Amino acid sequence: MARFLDPPKPKALIPAEKVDKEYKSMRLKVFLGAFLGYAAYYLVRKNLSLAAPDMIADDILDAGKVGLAMSAVSIAYAFSKFVMGSVSDRSDARKFLCVGLVLSALVMMSVGLIPFGTNTALNTVIIFVLMLIVGWLSGFGWPPCGRIMAHWFSQNERSFKMSIWNVSHTIGSFSLGFLAIAGVALAADLGIAQTWRGNFVFPAIIALVIALFCWWAIRDTPESCGLPSVGDWRNDHSGVKSKGAAGDKLPFKVLFVDYVLKNKLLWVVAISNVAVYMVRYGIGDWAPTYLQAKGIMTAAESKVAFSVHNIVGAVGTIACGWATSKIFKGRCAPMNVICMLLCGIGVLLYWMVGAGIIQADPSTQKVLVYVALCMIGFFIYGPVALTGVQALNLVPKNAAGTAAGFVGLFGYLLGDAVCSKIVVGGIANGSSWDAAMLSVAVGSLIGVFLCALLIPSEKRLAQE
Repeated sequence: MARFLDPPKPKALIPAEKVDKEYKSMRLKVFLGAFLGYAAYYLVRKNLSLAAPDMIADDILDAGKVGLAMSAVSIAYAFSKFVMGSVSDRSDARKFLCVGLVLSALVMMSVGLIPFGTNTALNTVIIFVLMLIVGWLSGFGWPPCGRIMAHWFSQNERSFKMSIWNVSHTIGSFSLGFLAIAGVALAADLGIAQTWRGNFVFPAIIALVIALFCWWAIRDTPESCGLPSVGDWRNDHSGVKSKGAAGDKLPFKVLFVDYVLKNKLLWVVAISNVAVYMVRYGIGDWAPTYLQAKGIMTAAESKVAFSVHNIVGAVGTIACGWATSKIFKGRCAPMNVICMLLCGIGVLLYWMVGAGIIQADPSTQKVLVYVALCMIGFFIYGPVALTGVQALNLVPKNAAGTAAGFVGLFGYLLGDAVCSKIVVGGIANGSSWDAAMLSVAVGSLIGVFLCALLIPSEKRLAQE
């Protein structure tokens, strides 16, 4: 397997007169492959969040244990993203991304095909194990994309280009909501009694189709295509320099110790990512269950709200990337502070509507919920993208996956699995949904402070 994933050998350079045309063509193909490929990972990651209310109604899962089952994806993904990040720095991005996507789709599809019984405890164990596997396989997604962005795009263009690429996960989450609706409808048309199975099977089929496109579109590095490095092509050699050539495999000790564990700024980015991911998933993953539990929306309406929240996030990601590049000259921390503050206001509105602090008729309630979810989506996904950019900017290109994995470990393990799943879910189950959403609001305000810690360091680095 390791030999199969090895990066391709550099090819002889193509004629100089063909370089510009070939570079532009390949960058577009590779970018589209990375964009759609990562979006497809989200078609086979959060399916349980959408299926959970119906699975609870059909006595497949216990309401008190569904948060535990959902947390499995985040727990496994957190460690996988870190470990697979270092492996991806030594592997072919094309093979790495496609293999992980195909396996993720097949495992998620199996959840919709298994004939579960009425023993909710046993069902929870089975689903928890399958979600652990999906979470681990999901770790094959971001690191090769980080490798692609580091090798095909130079540092002075990366913040904006990566913000556009980072829209991929919001497109994936947005598409999942509608594909899940289509899958449930298709299951009903086929006479399948447990229509929730369509939440798992249909999106997985689409993910497999996208994997074929990614295999056609993605190439590992410019050098593997007979092109010069992006730094030479764009005459942009900015960024942290490696201890070897940009395409060299670095020893694991150098990757983990020199470029990660001893990198104090990377630790600050990782800790701030905890708050960002708590808000991201504390709102997004619980939205269908929360809105239905509060009686604000039906199952179908809550899935639409879930999708709208994510698609608005796509617009916000691009806007934040543009503002970071044009207004703050590539410095991510100031934009992160602004976004987390405005996102916190959106979370407070969301909480006040659900708690009845803002009283309104049912139709107005729905409008206010949409306003809150759109506001949260618009401003939370900017910091999600920019923390990734911060991680890549703090290491050389051949350590990009490792740095991204380290920051992702904190975000997904502590921010997502622990804070948004276990803590928020536990508060909802032990106290109330009102208290749970208030805890997310507090998390967003903590995020403002943590993101602000990086402002002086970024300003100092920009002057060096």
